[in-house]
Amino acid sequence: MSAGAVVGLVFAIFFGIGVVFLCFVLIRLAQVLKEATKLVSGITDQTVPLLGEITATVVTTNQQLVKVDTITDNVANVSGNASALASTFSATVGGPMIKAAAFSYGVRTAIANRRKAEVDKRVRAELKAERRARKG
Repeated sequence: MSAGAVVGLVFAIFFGIGVVFLCFVLIRLAQVLKEATKLVSGITDQTVPLLGEITATVVTTNQQLVKVDTITDNVANVSGNASALASTFSATVGGPMIKAAAFSYGVRTAIANRRKAEVDKRVRAELKAERRARKG
């Protein structure tokens, strides 16, 4: 065998090994692609129902928020009505009540002053009587 034939034979062997290696790599790549396809398919199968559930949850939440908005508006109306009622009550009853309280205070003060004056008058009379009794 000539040197050219040996080189050709070695080249053919290496080329054959390279082709077998490439076939092995392509087979493994095909298996990886199959697994990736299964994974994407599984994710899709699980994601679609999940998205449906999320959509239903968002719709339900929006309905509840509408109800909460209605309740909040009603509470604001009740608060406004209570404030108006308190203002009306204060204006209607507050003035006369203040006048009655002031009158009551005035009457109590006058009675207390009168009692004090009577006590003072009695004490003075007793002191004068004692002084007269000592002098006389």
